[in-house]
Amino acid sequence: TNMNLRCAIIDDEPLALGLLESYVRKTPSLELCGRYSSAIQAMQALSEQPVDLLFLDIQMPELSGLEFSRMIPESTRIVFTTAFGQYALDGYKVNALHYLLKPISYNDFMEAVNKAIQWFELRRKAEGNNQPAVSSPAVINDYIYVKSDYKLVQIELDKILYIEGLKDYIKIHIEDNPRPILSLVSMKAMEEKLPADRFIRVHRSFIVQKQKIKMIDKGRIVFGKEYIPISDSYKQELQIYVNEHII
Repeated sequence: TNMNLRCAIIDDEPLALGLLESYVRKTPSLELCGRYSSAIQAMQALSEQPVDLLFLDIQMPELSGLEFSRMIPESTRIVFTTAFGQYALDGYKVNALHYLLKPISYNDFMEAVNKAIQWFELRRKAEGNNQPAVSSPAVINDYIYVKSDYKLVQIELDKILYIEGLKDYIKIHIEDNPRPILSLVSMKAMEEKLPADRFIRVHRSFIVQKQKIKMIDKGRIVFGKEYIPISDSYKQELQIYVNEHII
């Protein structure tokens, strides 16, 4: 499900405001509903038409972000932006979703956005099932973002066949895509990011998506013309998974 979040930005520095606006505009899952240079200016708009996500500067004259955050509707999730690390703890008292330390990179920004998407998806699921929302990040994620060629590329988890680890980068092999996506990430970092119930490490250099394993031949997993080795240290876990499904 593609989730679109309505968001607003409040920052009294024009440069910071402009930077965040450019980040929001290049992120497909966000819709910019307002940009304000003070909390006072934003107050009426945000109480009449609440947004899902608010990027809120902590240090502002007249009314600080912390004070303002206590006045906005419950349904709005807050991501604080600040140049000072010590504010971090205050942020939690007002139930901030995340906070970003300036200067803010797009990578950091996307981490906050992904957190927000997870939170809203959990809430939506909970409302659908009338069950309390569980706080387990990453399970809800239908996709990940990886850095490739200085760009952030969104990859749907469902489309990943397997991930191949090379010396200091990985190749993500995707269904219906002849060319793998290259990213300067370690296998360990990748393995930690992927939901463990769906992906399995079968070799020091390979992680595969379980449900995509269509054929195992002489101890190797077959993907089209590619044969992926299964090493002894990982064999047992794969065997357990396969046995659950053997007829």
